Amino acid sequence: MTEPHLLIRLAEDDDDFILSLVPRFVDFTLPPWRRRHECIEGIRDDLLKHLEDQPANSYLFVAENADGERVGFIHLQRTEDFFTGRSNCHISDLAVVPQHERQGVGKALLAHAEAWAREHHCQLVTLAVFPGNEGARALYEASGYAPDLLRLAKAVR
Repeated sequence: MTEPHLLIRLAEDDDDFILSLVPRFVDFTLPPWRRRHECIEGIRDDLLKHLEDQPANSYLFVAENADGERVGFIHLQRTEDFFTGRSNCHISDLAVVPQHERQGVGKALLAHAEAWAREHHCQLVTLAVFPGNEGARALYEASGYAPDLLRLAKAVR
């Protein structure tokens, strides 16, 4: 696989494109207590808030290929590490257009996040992923990401 030539730029008038990729975040087996439509709605609402309000420490980037076609996006948030108080870069969302999967787009977006984190003097790049999202987990692990904290859940209904 060759690395794609991508332009990764701040999102501008890309709301519809970004929101169209939200179903990608739950396109796998979810934990039994999660409902697909609730996850989609929650992610969509959160992204829309960040797109509309543009809060401090929230940065959305869009990846375009050599033809100017939008092929993915990444949402970074600058956070404070609970243990050290230092700055971290949290990858809140990362999605690739299905037709461009396994072409290096996700890897390029991760590299962009890491470069951004270094530029902004962050200690860590963090992210969360559903256990059933095997494709994303494989990408993250191949890129050197490892568990930091493990969040467990139990439904009590």
